[in-house]
Amino acid sequence: MVTAPQPDTDKTLPAWFWEVASRRGPAVALRWKHLGIWNDILWSNYADAARATGCALLAAGCQRGDRVAILSGTRPEWCYAEFGAQGAGACSVGVHDTCSAAELAYVLNDCAARWLFVQDQDQLEKALSVLGDTPGLEKIVYFDASGLHAFSHAKVMAFDTFHETGRQFHARHPAQWETHVLAVRAQDVATVAYTSGSAGRPKGVMLTHRNLLFQMQAMQALCPGMEGDDQLSFLSMSNIVERYFSVYRSLDHGAVVHLGKGLPTLVQNLREISPHVLMAVPRVWEKLYATVTMAVADSTPLARWAYRKALDLGRRVVDHRLAGQAIPPGLGLLYLLARFLVLRRVLAMIGMGRVRVLVSGAAPIAPDLLHWFLALNLPMVQAYGQTECAGHASSAAPGAQKAGSVGKAFAGTQVKLSAGGEVLVRGPHVFAGYLNQPERSARTLVDGWLHTGDIGKLDSDGYLTITERMKDIIAMSDGSKVMPCGIELRLKVSPYIADAIVIGTGRPYLSCLVMIDHESVAKRAREMDLAFTSFSSLTRSPEVRRLVQAEIDKANRDLAAGEKIHRFDLIDTEIGVMDPEMTPTLQLRRTVVAQKYRALVDALYLNAQA
Repeated sequence: MVTAPQPDTDKTLPAWFWEVASRRGPAVALRWKHLGIWNDILWSNYADAARATGCALLAAGCQRGDRVAILSGTRPEWCYAEFGAQGAGACSVGVHDTCSAAELAYVLNDCAARWLFVQDQDQLEKALSVLGDTPGLEKIVYFDASGLHAFSHAKVMAFDTFHETGRQFHARHPAQWETHVLAVRAQDVATVAYTSGSAGRPKGVMLTHRNLLFQMQAMQALCPGMEGDDQLSFLSMSNIVERYFSVYRSLDHGAVVHLGKGLPTLVQNLREISPHVLMAVPRVWEKLYATVTMAVADSTPLARWAYRKALDLGRRVVDHRLAGQAIPPGLGLLYLLARFLVLRRVLAMIGMGRVRVLVSGAAPIAPDLLHWFLALNLPMVQAYGQTECAGHASSAAPGAQKAGSVGKAFAGTQVKLSAGGEVLVRGPHVFAGYLNQPERSARTLVDGWLHTGDIGKLDSDGYLTITERMKDIIAMSDGSKVMPCGIELRLKVSPYIADAIVIGTGRPYLSCLVMIDHESVAKRAREMDLAFTSFSSLTRSPEVRRLVQAEIDKANRDLAAGEKIHRFDLIDTEIGVMDPEMTPTLQLRRTVVAQKYRALVDALYLNAQA
């Protein structure tokens, strides 16, 4: 049994960071790919850069509790700004790099940020466009100087120049830095993490050093890191779970974090690094599944047969494991042979040859998809939580999963259900409240219990299953209620369906808006000799519609009568993370999509009959 972690009530992230960095000095902390080459960043370099950033903030008048915003993709400077701001006694504020100018202005004003770090020229232009609407913002510092060498503005400074002011400050006041680091307290707010805004304006979640340190220790007990582990960071660090895995978690052990360039280079980066631990959201796992499925479809008949047989063996083994049954010796031997002859090649294709554990979070994963990864002998676990509990509250240890469950509450954490089935969470990682929203904080945090807004079930062993978000439940015209999440997950297992939104509130039957997977459908279209010029033209093809209809029919076979999809239409635009319809965790915003494509939805119910 895992014992409850005991967080050091006096420890803070910056104090721990400098303790670790001084001890590991010449070891590699980060790797950053520049001009096609992975470059090493040592712990000593990491600490020097973070201290220079923090000292530059002090030189500019930073006070304890000030907010420092960071608007950037994954890169080393984010890490420097994070620990530099916290070491100076300030609070870091991650801003989703896909936000609009209006959203940026809202966050900067809401958190009263005095400084803003931005990635490059594009993000700088966004920040400058709202400068007149953010009077509290004193300075903008840009990381990447490409295209900005001749640029000059009184409120804008290059990161290298900013750094130099910090080095000079430290040279003049060598004792100041340690004094500020030691003055930070565990109960201080370490970061304000803004929610994705899927149900309105983003909320600033205040997380203390104690919240984050407990989370680190709880996750370390379930997903232990090892000296020399290789990790890949590719999601936005504005997401608290990604920041935990990429920035904080390596303080616990000697992992080397490779800072990738995001989703476009994910498979390439995975092949280059072959990480030991990987955390991702369901859309990423769906993409890897589609990559393998399409590659197998392109292979020889013998290779396709071997893959099907190996996967069937793997699924039978997984069924025994999930049922708590011993694996028959003959089946175990055949599976071992299949892994050596077939499945190890599949793992190499997606860079998973050295994986010790995969963590899926931020949204539910389709049970069939989870089963597929387990059948490949990849130890994947589902973790459940929210930004309001520092990312995670429950998980199952590898090898101790139950089908459909998100595991048991972390040691030191309590999970229970309200009378209405809402999941409630209490523990040292539950947030300090929403910034500037005391009434909402009081509604969400009652007697120490976080009201998650999720509907769930708890079994007799304490395993939690999440069934739906309360706000997503569909009330049909006949008064019946449908939970769309499970239906959507069934659809998204298809390599041809990137995403789906089930609709039916106040209607006589369910319909669905589908976004096709561009790569997979385009490949299939070429095999069928279909003429197309764009994503939009693919969605207008009758053959593509028949392809999607077949996938919906397949999902409908296992659904109850009231859950079946009666009609569908295809979204004619490929929605990406930069679009307002998608959250930074790669989930479609249900209400935004339904409003934007209202004409499509209405057409699905013309002449509707129950």
